[in-house]
Amino acid sequence: MTDNQKKLLRSGIYILFILCGIVAVVGYYFIYLNRDNNPHNAKTIGEIPLPMGYTRLPANEGSYATWLRSLPLKPRGTKVHLYNSTKPSNYQWLSAAVVDIPLLSDDEQCADVCMRMRAEYLYQTKQYDKIHFTALNGEQMSYTGGIDRKAFEKYMRKVFGGCNTTSMRESLKTRELKDLQIGDIFVYPHRKVAGKNRYGHAVMVADMAVNTRTGKKAFLLIEGNTPARDIHIVRNLNRFHNPWFYLNEEDEILRLNVFKFSRTDVRYF
Repeated sequence: MTDNQKKLLRSGIYILFILCGIVAVVGYYFIYLNRDNNPHNAKTIGEIPLPMGYTRLPANEGSYATWLRSLPLKPRGTKVHLYNSTKPSNYQWLSAAVVDIPLLSDDEQCADVCMRMRAEYLYQTKQYDKIHFTALNGEQMSYTGGIDRKAFEKYMRKVFGGCNTTSMRESLKTRELKDLQIGDIFVYPHRKVAGKNRYGHAVMVADMAVNTRTGKKAFLLIEGNTPARDIHIVRNLNRFHNPWFYLNEEDEILRLNVFKFSRTDVRYF
């Protein structure tokens, strides 16, 4: 073997070691680190790392978007639990992080969590007169308890019992998919699919970012579920994207974890 051949061989081995190292690091991140809830131990939604090349959309101080980004997260590895249960839910693969806000009721499920978040923001910013929801029977459920926290929580439990995905979808305003914003809700009501009952579901956009080069947007989702369980960040089943979802404005159907939404399912308060 000539000296040049030996040099080429050494260079090839060196490059192979580098590539193996890169594969090992990427594998560790996407297979091991990314399997746990809140793998980067972010303190709030607004601290969840961004996809490469993305920056968070601007939000005004005191806005609903800023408030959602400030929602606290439980530490890395925290599992989702059912309401008032010491045992973890069997559906850990649906979540990417657990929001550190206790549920108020076993009735606080998907649509209820969306209403709870909006009501909590208005309550904490003392906009009490703006807290109101429409029940399934058409009743206007308005909050009148002011700063009294017990009154607020009692009111929310009543809302959980009177409202659902159908009433929320019908009472909220419609948004075009291309205009998606933080705080918007993807929601479809209870319906029959192929002759079988399909429960309604709702998820809320808790953060958004934009690719500074292409303009493509990404978003995070939070949800509750049935039976009632800890509020959590929705996991993207694609490990390379988790927990962010990428917005294609031309999509007719959006697959968000195991749930499928239509482009016409976007609503906002």
